Amino acid sequence: MRFTKMHGLGNDYLYVYGDVPADIRALAVRLSDRHFGAGADGMIYISPSAAADFKMRIFNADGSEAAMCGNGIRCVGKYVYDKGYTDKTRLTVETPAGIKTLALHLRCGRVDTVTVDMGLAEAGADMTLAAGGGTVVCTPVSVGNPHAVLFVPDADAAPVASLGPLLEKHPAFPGGVNVEFVQTLGPDRLRMRVWERGSGVTMACGTGACASVAAAVGKGLCPADAPVAVLLDGGELTVTVAPDRTVHMTGPAAFVYEGEIPA
Repeated sequence: MRFTKMHGLGNDYLYVYGDVPADIRALAVRLSDRHFGAGADGMIYISPSAAADFKMRIFNADGSEAAMCGNGIRCVGKYVYDKGYTDKTRLTVETPAGIKTLALHLRCGRVDTVTVDMGLAEAGADMTLAAGGGTVVCTPVSVGNPHAVLFVPDADAAPVASLGPLLEKHPAFPGGVNVEFVQTLGPDRLRMRVWERGSGVTMACGTGACASVAAAVGKGLCPADAPVAVLLDGGELTVTVAPDRTVHMTGPAAFVYEGEIPA
């Protein structure tokens, strides 16, 4: 089996063009291991679609399937264009969270950055939850997958590795949740760190950045219909939330290497 390792701001996945195998969960766990496998936050399979230009399915490092991945879908756009599966610079990609539209931005004939129409961000009322021997306040947001956004005074000092897993599996989120720790640096700039459901601490999360800006707009911390820079451990994304809550995200996508494992 051949795969391509790619990343969006350090959020890395192993990409395969073809049908998803029956043993995908065990395979994702084995290959995602950073000591005994190729090492990744998970695997993404790309295939033709009857409803869109392409279809993607995302499997986390623990073998669970995710509905959407913002960094991952940008890499899908780069993969299919740079490898010659399409010559379009505007694509549709079918995901379990619906069909997403991508605009590919080229540099020297290759995809450099990608803008994704992420659809609607649905932010709920703040929740106060018991966790880690105290209480935390978070804003639940859906961007095709679930997020809990916590606004903190210092994202770099936030207990991502200890509080993240407690909230991921909190009874308030029966299916699990992605957890974002967000610091407001200004009306057009946020600092965000993330605990991803099924993967743990990652260097970036595209849907998490969208959820964070949506929550900030809802609280009046950032303006609607204006680009907001989100600084993640792996780099920077630009997110715009329209007044109707439609979200557009722009960021880079990069190849790392090609690999092959025995069937």
